[in-house]
Amino acid sequence: MTTNKYVLGVDIGGSHITAAVMDMESRLILEDSYTRCRIDAHGKPATIINNWKAAIDLAYGKAGLEIDKIGIAMPGPFDYENGISHIAGNDKYEAFYGLNVKEMLAGALGIEAGNILMKNDAACFLAGEMFAGAVKDYANVIGITLGTGLGSAVAAYGNTRDANLWCSSFQDGIAEDYLSTRWFLKRYYQLTGVNIIDVKSLTELYDESETIRTIFDEFSQHLAAFLMLFLQDTEADVIVLGGNISNAWPRFLPNVLKAFKANSIEVPLRISELNERAAIAGAASCWENLAVTS
Repeated sequence: MTTNKYVLGVDIGGSHITAAVMDMESRLILEDSYTRCRIDAHGKPATIINNWKAAIDLAYGKAGLEIDKIGIAMPGPFDYENGISHIAGNDKYEAFYGLNVKEMLAGALGIEAGNILMKNDAACFLAGEMFAGAVKDYANVIGITLGTGLGSAVAAYGNTRDANLWCSSFQDGIAEDYLSTRWFLKRYYQLTGVNIIDVKSLTELYDESETIRTIFDEFSQHLAAFLMLFLQDTEADVIVLGGNISNAWPRFLPNVLKAFKANSIEVPLRISELNERAAIAGAASCWENLAVTS
């Protein structure tokens, strides 16, 4: 039998921690275990660790399981193998800089540090979609998350890594300037003089506003150009899109596909099936090839 049939996947965000137990055999999340708690990413290290512990305890308690194997999706920069944070200058978890976060959390939970595996959050999104989501049948994949920021990851022969392209040179700035919620809000204000709170609000007004349709057309041009640059350096068989903006895919994806066709690019695009749970599944999947069987 597989001794780590159940693994807890944890997604560490800037304002929340989400956690859920995953059945590694069925590749399904135990829905009753799903836990989401607010976190103050500006707090003291001990306070943050205790809050993470509380969420992890709660998720395991809901599943009726004892704390065992844990996979964590963590933003970078971070030494994932050793568990040491290098986060600085991005307004979250800066108090952890230089500290061994893995050992601190293991100590709080009363487990060995070896029971915790950590991986970049963008890479976990992609790993989750490959393990239990939209691209299960692929080994060479590009993963993009479109939201408050731009996440990018690449998988080669099933091994995922952060591509870290958010700050890559693009048009008159960096890629994230054109492929994030910030761009939508800025562009809408430039064209209308009106502030709007999120992309969902724009999507709801799409049919009645030519301005918003224009904005989505421009976004599709940015995304197509970015993806075509990415594909030049990556042998991907498929691209998967996630993040909150991907929920508006009917507004921009057709034009991206038209641009691909015009440039003779036949790589298919998929939309995330797991959404915010992709990183949880990907974090748990860190243990996929480490199952001990007997």
